Amino acid sequence: MKGRALVIGCCLLTVLNATPVFAWNNKGHMAVAFVAYNKLDPTVRARADALLRLNPFFKRWLAMIPSSVPAADRNLAIFMIAATWPDQIKSDSSFHDDGTHDGNVPGGPLSSQNIGFSDKLRHKYWHFVDIPFATPASLPLPLVVTPNAQERISLFLSVLKSSAGDPLKSYDLAWLLHIIGDVHQPLHSAARITKADLDGDDGGNGVKITCAPPCQMTRLHSVWDGLLGGQDDVQSAMNTARGLPPADAARASILDEGTWIKEGFELSKTVVYALPIGPHSGPFTLTATYNNTARATGRSQVALAGARLAAVLNRDLK
Repeated sequence: MKGRALVIGCCLLTVLNATPVFAWNNKGHMAVAFVAYNKLDPTVRARADALLRLNPFFKRWLAMIPSSVPAADRNLAIFMIAATWPDQIKSDSSFHDDGTHDGNVPGGPLSSQNIGFSDKLRHKYWHFVDIPFATPASLPLPLVVTPNAQERISLFLSVLKSSAGDPLKSYDLAWLLHIIGDVHQPLHSAARITKADLDGDDGGNGVKITCAPPCQMTRLHSVWDGLLGGQDDVQSAMNTARGLPPADAARASILDEGTWIKEGFELSKTVVYALPIGPHSGPFTLTATYNNTARATGRSQVALAGARLAAVLNRDLK
């Protein structure tokens, strides 16, 4: 597939106020982690804290915690910042791309490796899974590419409950904090195929949006990335997460990653690509109704991702 091949990623630099390009923005990922951390069993929370201290970026994360965060919440803040780590490495010069299309399409056996922090590949294709749908439905559909977010979540969770060493578990935990959030952003689970783009629209990045200044959202994907707002500092993410609606208990109890992907796929078809989004690349002007629905959906999905993240860690993190 061209471009991102529906990859997600953001340009988180060494500070948390950088403007993200793809994925839930930093605030979204940190809000997912905030919800999850507060639902962890005490022993699991302590285990996660210990594992995250093994991450080579840990000292950087400590420096990112603002002075407004109480000492009692420092481990929470680290957990939140760690959820952005797979995006942090996208702009770190010690990591590099593999595969094709700027590293967005896997390129062979190394793309599927799980070897821990000695791995200096960015693995951009781990952030999403392309489930194609076509408009019109008669168009041919491309194959789903692996490795992808769905099979990585399954793999990483299996490592957490195994006898693997702590360094590998630390690596896999940081990825899980991130990509479980990723797959609850609907555009990480769908590839829209049109006559104009038989390879897909790069998860909405190929769909242009118009908005009045100071709005800078020019792509459908970026609209959905920033549904919780653009402030990317830890304190703002904490404040926003505290105001999220509680996740539906029945949905939060669904812990099968394949079901999560299917939910995102259906949301893409029914909500993300709803009017005024048409079957071409735009530009489209979003209505107040669309924006309100998107905002409510995004807040619900972030809360749901956090609840599910906590549930699988409580189940599998040993």
